[in-house]
Amino acid sequence: MADSPFDAAQFLGPESAQCPDEAANSLPAARSALDEQQTRIARWMREALACAEDAYEHAEVPVGCVIVHEEQIIGRGRNETNAMLDASGRLRATRHAELVAIDRILASGYAASVFRDCDLYVTVEPCVMCASALRQLRFRNVYFGCRNDRFGGCGSVLSIHDNLAYSADPPLRIHEGYAREEAVLWLRRFYLRENDSGER
Repeated sequence: MADSPFDAAQFLGPESAQCPDEAANSLPAARSALDEQQTRIARWMREALACAEDAYEHAEVPVGCVIVHEEQIIGRGRNETNAMLDASGRLRATRHAELVAIDRILASGYAASVFRDCDLYVTVEPCVMCASALRQLRFRNVYFGCRNDRFGGCGSVLSIHDNLAYSADPPLRIHEGYAREEAVLWLRRFYLRENDSGER
């Protein structure tokens, strides 16, 4: 159920319900609504990219996430798979940006039902594990930057977000391609740095 970043059809409505003059008059309003939506998405994706940068600075794979409720960020997360250790001292490989943000929201006192009215913005396509969690929590919308060709759960590897074979929960509304170039750039920086340090 992935939408393109510039899908104006949802604002225009069925043309058959309008006469030509009414349709022409509705175009500026539709463009204005689309511009407003794009500005809002760009704003939240910038916040997610800031979280990805923070992950990079902490030697984590640079993936960042914000969760927005009623036009306010109520949770932020970045990958923490290297920093977080369990009781036995092993790495906690499940500490992906999305799950970190979700845990922080729940720890702050919100009920899980809040996510049904939330939009999630993440720099990289959620993995299979995260896509499953997001679908179970019934997020309203998920926006992401670049695809995850190795572990993507929103169409790249598996379609956890909308395939009824994986879940009886309603499909996730996925919107991809926002801030894609910036997300890819952070990943490239990270892996170049890892390769450079491995050669020494």
